[in-house]
Amino acid sequence: MSEIAKKEELGAIRKLSFEELKQLMIQHGDPAFRAKQVHEWIWKKSARSFDAMGNIPKTTREWLNQHFSLQCVQTADMQVSTDRTIKSSFKLHDGHLVEGVLIPTRERMTACVSSQVGCSLTCSFCATGYMDRKRNLESYEIYDQVVLIRDQAQEKYGIPLTNIVYMGMGEPLLNYANVLKSIEEITSPDGLGMSPKRITVSTAGIAKMIKKLGDDQVKFNLALSLHAANDTKRNQIMPINETNTLVALAEALRYFYDKTENEITLEYIMFNKFNDTVEDAKELWEFARKLPCKINIIEYNPIAQATFVNAEADALAKFTAFLESKKMIVNVRRSRGKDIDAACGQLAGKKTA
Repeated sequence: MSEIAKKEELGAIRKLSFEELKQLMIQHGDPAFRAKQVHEWIWKKSARSFDAMGNIPKTTREWLNQHFSLQCVQTADMQVSTDRTIKSSFKLHDGHLVEGVLIPTRERMTACVSSQVGCSLTCSFCATGYMDRKRNLESYEIYDQVVLIRDQAQEKYGIPLTNIVYMGMGEPLLNYANVLKSIEEITSPDGLGMSPKRITVSTAGIAKMIKKLGDDQVKFNLALSLHAANDTKRNQIMPINETNTLVALAEALRYFYDKTENEITLEYIMFNKFNDTVEDAKELWEFARKLPCKINIIEYNPIAQATFVNAEADALAKFTAFLESKKMIVNVRRSRGKDIDAACGQLAGKKTA
């Protein structure tokens, strides 16, 4: 039997709630407090094996090994960019690969994590969009990416992780339950204890799920990958727009903000001679002015599957000047990790398992 098959036969202990874990351990003959100790090892101490749980009796650790698996994510490959960005290929328990990135800047250390193996949305400028979606990640597989990238930040640069962005492979809102559960595990005092205000979830724009975030009164920030502010152009590059129009998205974002008062960011990649004119900037302003938001203009990162080219510097200057003249908050984001295909839109799980 293969190692993967053996792991699949064992119960995934991190799928259990604390109460479920406690009941199983009591049935095994352990005292109730033992479940709290095991839970702390799993989530607060991020233990990668049952044998590492030092204060758990050997007989209990043997029972855990016989009946359960932690299904830990492993680092299969790691590349370091000239700008210190680190891209990791993460191997899941079933052999699938996803990618995550540590983005170091002067102000912050950011982990960019994936939420799906592949993606079903087929955005034409994104490398992940040319992959088939294999499956959703479990909440603990997202959590593990954060832990591994956090450890990279400490080991390589001696600086703690400050921010997390769900901007890697996949559409987070199509893995809604596991994404929210992962954030709960990351922000819980019994988990990594990070502030939800330091977490941003990015979506290609699924209106009903954005409203659901509002109904669930989430505490984290939301980013919309907009990239065009008229439906004709957005349909061309993001087919999801055909069923989630700009009118529907504007309404959903307003609903989200009214329910949560959480920060909204509009992400806008500028493509040469496609969405980079002052008229395009005017359309973006018309969309953005209805919302309390900021705008991130993002440098395009070429991929082999597409022919898009980054906008010219002059077009970028005129575009941002127009938005700033309308009192919009605009940030121009320069690519990081481009030389190792770690930049926005370039993640594609290239290493073979």
